Amino acid sequence: IAIERVKMTRSVLGIIGGLLTGSAAIIFDGMYSFVDVILTLGSLGVARLLEQERSRRFQFGYWHLEPMVTALGGAILTLACVYAAVNAVRDLVGGGHAVDYGAGAAWAGLLCVTGLVMSAWIWRSARATGSSLLMLDARSWMVSGFLSLALVLGFLLANALRGTEREGWIPYVDGIALLAIAIALLPVPVMTTWRAMREVLMVAPDDLDRRVSAIMDKLVAERGFLDYVSHVARIGRTNLVEIHVLARPDIRMDTATADAVRRHIADRLGATWPTYWLTVDFTADRDWL
Repeated sequence: IAIERVKMTRSVLGIIGGLLTGSAAIIFDGMYSFVDVILTLGSLGVARLLEQERSRRFQFGYWHLEPMVTALGGAILTLACVYAAVNAVRDLVGGGHAVDYGAGAAWAGLLCVTGLVMSAWIWRSARATGSSLLMLDARSWMVSGFLSLALVLGFLLANALRGTEREGWIPYVDGIALLAIAIALLPVPVMTTWRAMREVLMVAPDDLDRRVSAIMDKLVAERGFLDYVSHVARIGRTNLVEIHVLARPDIRMDTATADAVRRHIADRLGATWPTYWLTVDFTADRDWL
């Protein structure tokens, strides 16, 4: 939470700096960080829900909320990047606009230093604790820092063009910077949304499907079962695996034997709660597969 407060402060400073200098690129950088903070706080709220026990209303737990929040956040950031790119193109077609590039370079430099320092500090904490969440946050700060550094270089270039034969390009620098930032950031939310929507739509992950098939092919051959059907999905951090095994009609399986087969499958999969929701049933009627 403390890290997100720092990021919120940086985003507000970016928006204020962009308004004061007239730089749409700095404003977008601040707005993107601001939206990212809001979505991160929402994800943290969902993460806390995931730690709770199932309720009477949510009897399967809360794990389905994680990809939904991720997909929503990715879609919002994608639209923000597209909107910024369209505005940048309109600005460039319209002849650009005036920006205080000297103050803009100083402001972007402050944001750059903040981003890179925070990235280094969080990265060190992530390596010490082994936290993947902190590692992801460190990358986010690093990207923000380097984008601000690109703004610094662009604005310094704009100042260097004054009094030269290329001075006519100066009004376009901010629009070019905004377009470059929007295009550079766009793949991240697009891929995030794509992966999250695959989970929302319960598209079977190829790696999990291959693992289950390999385990069951071997098990069916070893135990003398006739056939099986498996269904897999990954939603958030939970893997859903449902397996229906077709046994010979003459086989009589007691509960202990069935549980032993389930335990065998679970051990080979490494299926433990809450990262796996594993269901294995047995039938002698193919219609139930």
